Amino acid sequence: MFTAIGRFAATRARGILVVALLALIAAGAVGFTVFSKLKPDGFADPAAESSKVQEAIDDEFGGQVDVVVMVSTKAGTVDDELVRGPAADLAERIGDDPAVTEAVSYWGTGAPSLKSEDGKHGMIAIKLDGDDITATEEFAERYADASTDAYDVHFGGPKMMSVDSRTQVGKDLALAEGIAVPIILVLLVFAFGSLVAASLPLLIGAATVFGTFAVLAGIASATDVSIYSINLTTALSLGLAVDYALLMVSRFREELTSGRSIEDSVVRTVQTAGRTIVFSALTVAVALAVLTIFPLFFLRSFAYSGIGVVLIAMLTSVVILPALLKVLGYRVNSGKLPWFKKTPSAVSPFWRRVASAVTARPILCALPVIAVLVLGALPVLKSEFGTPDDRVLPTSTQTRTVGDTLREHFPDDNSRAIQVVVPGAVSPEQVTDYATTLSNLPDVARVESSAGVFADGANQGVPPTAADMGRTDVQRLAVITEDDARSANAQELVHTIRDTAGPTDADPQVGGSAAVLVDSKNAIGSRLPLAAGLIALSTFILLFLFTGSVLQPIRALVFNVLGLSATIGVLVLIFQEGWLSDFLGFTPMPLDTSMLMLFFCIAFGLSMDYEVFVLSRIKEGHDLGLDRRASVVDGLSHTGRIVSTAAVLIAVNFFAFGTGGVSFLQMFGIGAGLAIMIDATLIRGVLVPAGMRLLGRAAWWSPKPLRALHDKIGLSESAPPEPPAPRAETPVRREKEPVLD
Repeated sequence: MFTAIGRFAATRARGILVVALLALIAAGAVGFTVFSKLKPDGFADPAAESSKVQEAIDDEFGGQVDVVVMVSTKAGTVDDELVRGPAADLAERIGDDPAVTEAVSYWGTGAPSLKSEDGKHGMIAIKLDGDDITATEEFAERYADASTDAYDVHFGGPKMMSVDSRTQVGKDLALAEGIAVPIILVLLVFAFGSLVAASLPLLIGAATVFGTFAVLAGIASATDVSIYSINLTTALSLGLAVDYALLMVSRFREELTSGRSIEDSVVRTVQTAGRTIVFSALTVAVALAVLTIFPLFFLRSFAYSGIGVVLIAMLTSVVILPALLKVLGYRVNSGKLPWFKKTPSAVSPFWRRVASAVTARPILCALPVIAVLVLGALPVLKSEFGTPDDRVLPTSTQTRTVGDTLREHFPDDNSRAIQVVVPGAVSPEQVTDYATTLSNLPDVARVESSAGVFADGANQGVPPTAADMGRTDVQRLAVITEDDARSANAQELVHTIRDTAGPTDADPQVGGSAAVLVDSKNAIGSRLPLAAGLIALSTFILLFLFTGSVLQPIRALVFNVLGLSATIGVLVLIFQEGWLSDFLGFTPMPLDTSMLMLFFCIAFGLSMDYEVFVLSRIKEGHDLGLDRRASVVDGLSHTGRIVSTAAVLIAVNFFAFGTGGVSFLQMFGIGAGLAIMIDATLIRGVLVPAGMRLLGRAAWWSPKPLRALHDKIGLSESAPPEPPAPRAETPVRREKEPVLD
């Protein structure tokens, strides 16, 4: 198969490039429409109880607050004359805005819950018509000049978080790429040794980005897609472009140097490096496809973008890049800079020495590495998990300013309330009894209902919102707690309320921020075993088809999980415990459950990417008759430089996200970059050769039935006859193997 692909690319090169150029132009035209179709949320399970509660509140009670306008005095209190009159006028003006369906202010109601404890802050709680982010942004812009000499005005709330998140993501993306791309350009020139070769990954990356944007535009027209998928598209596109271009160009140069013609070099490159890329891409795509089993469209969006990136990068690298190499021929080495005397060699003396040392003393070399990784993984034992709120944004954003003020100065803030919806006809007496029971639960400050406000089992009077809390066929209760909605106490309270019997013949449902977190964690946690099983099974199948061995997939899975566990342990220390928080500029919080799942799938896929790179060359040497140790040394010497160079380039791209302002994207970028560096050095450089050496002849073992199956369906390519005068390389010194197998 790969011989045919290589021959096609070599003989139809110019036609392929023309078609590719036209497709790129079309993809660019379609792809740029994607930004207006993406959404900034997607962290909740749409089928969960908390989501049904939100739907009921939207349908029956006019929805919850969309935007909070915070009036903060510069001196005095919000009851001073200089503040009261203008603030009341502002609230009236906002209430008359066509985009507003309801506006409730402290100055209109006098409700204590709308004024801070110190009297310096007052609120206007607003419900907007529709869910359009642009409309929310335009609403905020209309009142951007509402501040006076007596007070400042800031905008917060769920919809403003969506606006600020979209703005911040755009800034972060521009900053990250502005830092990463120039650095990568310089490193690419050093890696490839010529300007022409260094430009090839950028061409593949650009084609992949535009192609994936076009795919996402089509998907977003049919279903919800998260705006954060754009970050993954750009980062992963450039990363895989570097990976695949390094592998293809290095192999093409190697084949040219060996004496093959340009056309034969293209064919052989596709046979070997192209086959490796296809298996690698399938492994990454399968890991990302697992994200589709989760109901949160935030995670599903990354599956859409990730799979699109992988498949487009694979197609571009295996078909279009070989066609370009055929056209370039020896000119792929053009544009050498003055300080490069020769094209970088395909064989790395450094990695040859490392592989030789590790395979000579595998246990002595592997044990310290394993100890370091296990030590790094220990913080995972105290990890905590949550969902994003405004604290993922920089403190400079309006949404974060309002959120911090609410948490610090508004203990009665209803936005933290656990919402309980009781369907059916419920009498006032039943509402009273149920509210009384809930108010006696631990950590409950009060319960607001249509029958009154209850605290410690006593009715404190009728709340101003009583008329909006009850309907003839449904009741709503707000359970107020002083605990943070992301705290363990708030989550435990959700479970307690759900276990508390409601009115007779009624089935209360619990929602609110704390319940969303509980349901999101359950939506991910309940599917984790299935996700892990699918990743393990698919990886095993693909690596078995690639190698014909049943032990290689198991070894690869164990090493990858060890490396990723150590990385997650470091993330716990940084983003949960607060190490480097001042330097990176984020607020320590429990790890975002969704982003951690995404990180695992992306990092696992990229780890398997490098696994396939190294293993393919080791297997090639093994199939050509090298002994077990020599094949490992030869394989790592040919791929070590490619893997380590690619890892540095990709890590730079991911680490650049650490400069952003959205903390869970910082976590993803730093985590992915760290995982890649650990994998390319400690795992591929030490544990793989040590593991291969310790396995000995069992490394390529399979039961006879599976061996026969591999012979039938496993993909392999036989090498064409060697050219008459290949360039000799330094032979691998074959030492007598110690008895390990």
